[in-house]
Amino acid sequence: MKYLFAIILLIGFIFTPAFAQETKNPSLVDVSFEIPAEEFNTIVRDTQIIPLDDIHVISWQVDIDNNLIYSNPNGAAVIRLYDQQGSGQLIEIGMGPQPNNKFWVAVITEETGYIIVHRDLVRGWYPETKLIISYTDKAGLTVNNGARIVVTNLDISPFAIDAYSVHGMESSTDPPAVNSGSMIVDILSGDPSKNIFAYFPFYMAIGVGIIVAALFLTKKRT
Repeated sequence: MKYLFAIILLIGFIFTPAFAQETKNPSLVDVSFEIPAEEFNTIVRDTQIIPLDDIHVISWQVDIDNNLIYSNPNGAAVIRLYDQQGSGQLIEIGMGPQPNNKFWVAVITEETGYIIVHRDLVRGWYPETKLIISYTDKAGLTVNNGARIVVTNLDISPFAIDAYSVHGMESSTDPPAVNSGSMIVDILSGDPSKNIFAYFPFYMAIGVGIIVAALFLTKKRT
């Protein structure tokens, strides 16, 4: 058994170069876009739904970098992410102006309709950090406001992003919500099982099991 550790290391050296050549997940989709300030100066009824070039499925993460300069203390910057199923399901992220930085997360699902799942009226989001919205088919929706997780494992499955929209005014008679700046959105998605490294622990476990069994049988015979 004293050679077991050395054999495991040897297996690692043999397999690692092969795996290193396959580090790129073929299902990975990465997109980044910038939304200018003027697009938020509209009401939800008049918002334009913008389709994405790719559909983000199975596992995805959306990073939101809000660099908008607000001009209306009652305004907001709201982004909606739409499900591809055509069911009307969506995720809504709302960010109010400083100094209060009001923040909310809402969803529309077939079962519940529109429901706010999280709301902070003070220090709800942090301009110096990015918001992170992540989802997997198995774990559901998780939202990080830049300082802490505020929504955890919310079941909205299945949800595949294929479009977005933005707005910021409650009424068409309101003053503009923002006057400058932009919001940068990054979306990364893919199927983790398509990454060969996802199976590496299983390969190692099988290999170690075979080696242990072989050593045990050899020792038993001697």
